[in-house]
Amino acid sequence: MKITAGIFLFTLSASISTTAQTIDSTIARYAKDFAQERAYLQYDKVAYAPGDTVWFKAYLMKGIAPADDSRTFYVDWTDEAGSLLQHAVYPLVDATCNGQFGIPLAYTGKFIHIKAYTKWMLNFDSAFLYEKDLRVITKTQDLPGSKVPVKADLQFFPEGGDAITGMVNKIAFKANDQWGRPVKIRGIVENSKGEKVDSLRVMHDGMGYFLLTPKAGESFTAKWKDEKGGDHVTPLPAIRSSGISLQVTISGTKRNFVITAEPGAARDPGVLNIIGTLNQYQAFKLTKDFSPGIIKGVIPTQDLPSGILTITVFDSKWKPLAERITYINNDEFRFKADLSVEHWGLNKRARNEIMLTVPDSLSASFAVSVTDAGIESDSSDNIISHLLLTGDLKGQVYNPAYYFSDNSDTIAQRLDLVMLTHGWRRFDWDAVAKNKFPSALYPKDTSYLSLSGKVYGGLPGQLSEELIIMVINQKGSADGNKMLLLGVEPDGTFNDPDYFLFDTAHIYYQLPKISDASVNFMEKRLPALRQRMPAAGLFYNQTDDTTGYGRHFQLSDETLQLLKQLEGKTLENVTVKTRVKSPTDILDEKYSSALFSGDSYKFDLVNDKTAFPARNIFQYLQSKVAGLMINATNPPSLLWRGGAPQLFLDETQVDAQFVSSISVSQVAYIKVFRPGSFAGTGISSNGAIVIYMRRGGDVQSGQEKGLNSSVVTGYTPIRQFYTPNYGLLNVNNEKRDVRTTLYWNPEITTTPLKNKVKLTFYNNDVSKAFRVVIEGMTKDGQLVRLEQIMD
Repeated sequence: MKITAGIFLFTLSASISTTAQTIDSTIARYAKDFAQERAYLQYDKVAYAPGDTVWFKAYLMKGIAPADDSRTFYVDWTDEAGSLLQHAVYPLVDATCNGQFGIPLAYTGKFIHIKAYTKWMLNFDSAFLYEKDLRVITKTQDLPGSKVPVKADLQFFPEGGDAITGMVNKIAFKANDQWGRPVKIRGIVENSKGEKVDSLRVMHDGMGYFLLTPKAGESFTAKWKDEKGGDHVTPLPAIRSSGISLQVTISGTKRNFVITAEPGAARDPGVLNIIGTLNQYQAFKLTKDFSPGIIKGVIPTQDLPSGILTITVFDSKWKPLAERITYINNDEFRFKADLSVEHWGLNKRARNEIMLTVPDSLSASFAVSVTDAGIESDSSDNIISHLLLTGDLKGQVYNPAYYFSDNSDTIAQRLDLVMLTHGWRRFDWDAVAKNKFPSALYPKDTSYLSLSGKVYGGLPGQLSEELIIMVINQKGSADGNKMLLLGVEPDGTFNDPDYFLFDTAHIYYQLPKISDASVNFMEKRLPALRQRMPAAGLFYNQTDDTTGYGRHFQLSDETLQLLKQLEGKTLENVTVKTRVKSPTDILDEKYSSALFSGDSYKFDLVNDKTAFPARNIFQYLQSKVAGLMINATNPPSLLWRGGAPQLFLDETQVDAQFVSSISVSQVAYIKVFRPGSFAGTGISSNGAIVIYMRRGGDVQSGQEKGLNSSVVTGYTPIRQFYTPNYGLLNVNNEKRDVRTTLYWNPEITTTPLKNKVKLTFYNNDVSKAFRVVIEGMTKDGQLVRLEQIMD
């Protein structure tokens, strides 16, 4: 028996040692091969009006460094109901990119929702994708949610994960409304006998904590009142009869931890393992004797990078028992930058010059925004707070920038309340112990989107001997058509790594040896995500500046009136009824089913000779239907009475991206149903567009026969912000200038040889003071934000 026991103990010890090694190597591989990316978007201002352009710059980080592996960035713009307005694609250079989105003049919603991500980010929890609601200013100046009753909610979070019988437990709580804003509450905690055991004391932004020592079989309830005196009853989480308690306290640059077990608990073999992880890397690992029932320790953190340190306690068999997160802020992530005024020009249309200076050892990338100082602003979140805090947490944090305003003990303790109420595991520890890794369904975009595709319909032997001949008509190109000849791989793929597409291109192609094969272009380009996220203000800018909104609306309304004066009038289509069937009526009978009958705009593309110059259906329909707003650029977007109309191809619903790839020459007939009319699947509140492909005798013959073509979309075009130069004579300078964004430049860089950059802009006709906001990131991941009022 002794030999058997010895063998058993040796086997157990070897198994535990092997598991420990497995966990070490698995965590290391997580950090190396599965590091998660975080995105942040800087905007030129915080609210917009219909007809405005949203200008932005995106920054991407992985751990403590720029995420320069990914090369392509996606931004989905949706309306208030969650319908897609634009799916934009941008090339990343040094982990940054910039772009813009034009809000339609007819937009009636109060928010625009943005979801931004890389392909790699889609492998992980969607809660870590970047999301933002940008407010759209309308005539009603109510603030987010001001006309909607506030619904207060109270949540409880036992420190370490669970409250344990017979132990002193710290129970944190958070009170907020349906938009994530803090709510002031007051109340008490009662046990199951109705006895008061403690009070609810809000310490900061709806958060606080109390201590609880439950007896066996006890349960607890909170009775509380919201800000308006409404009564609420919320049960606390169930008390566990066994387990361990993990408590962490802040002491300067150290973290003190105490691990205790419930009285009388069996602890065999009496060993606990403690692991700390930061940015998915292992920061420390301890193995401690737990036979006394208590472990105390000190974690020095002064040499750790700033970020969320996760402390996880395991038993001797590496089963997780408790977990706690704590924030390390050593302020090493900041770099110094100075802003000075070189030339004042606060008078009407006067010239201004500001100088940006950084230490001469840094290479950095910046975006600079200058706006009218009288409009609303929002400093609740910025490049530092998002990339170092909220981008790493699941759930909302109210006013996260506050926690980086200084390094005082008060702010550190309040930030610890955020940690207590936002626990989140990056690791599935059961999978880690078994050496299992996430399924990376989306590989990283380590190369830019180049002209590529795949041939379908041939055998590997045929494909390896095939060539694809392409004639490319690139939109906006001054060089005319370009011919390319590419070899096809045995798997059907082809790629020219040196040819990049911006906007759309009409590609005519031919496969000499496999005439009946089909070709799909740009398969590596992601379509828009399908999740419908209403823009209801859940991710809103947290400013309540009514005066600023009022001034912004006044200036934007004047700009809107000026734009409407330039906007052409859209003429209604006139349908002439005759006794003889028109060619359009004949097409309607031939192509349209009874489900898609009814009053509609009708377009005969078989006989319309003016259709063929159009690059796609959307360009053809522009200005042909009253009220229908179409942006035919890449990617296309549509708006009708505040929402996007449904799209059908041969009476099957499709998306705008797919429709944009169809050549006009392949379409016979189009029907456009007004909002509120009946179209196929029922009432369409935003209208519907039904497209019918040519068939039978309507298929074109002649020189186009046998020549395949496709409209291919590449990267979204990047526009340049217009800044007037009032030092020159220009007819455009005669127009009234009420711009709220006076200057936007997302492509400012400094190097060790050039550490100063002068920025020049002109005032408008009305601004008396400016707000300058500068954000940036160095090549080694240091961050900066500057905000200054010039008056």
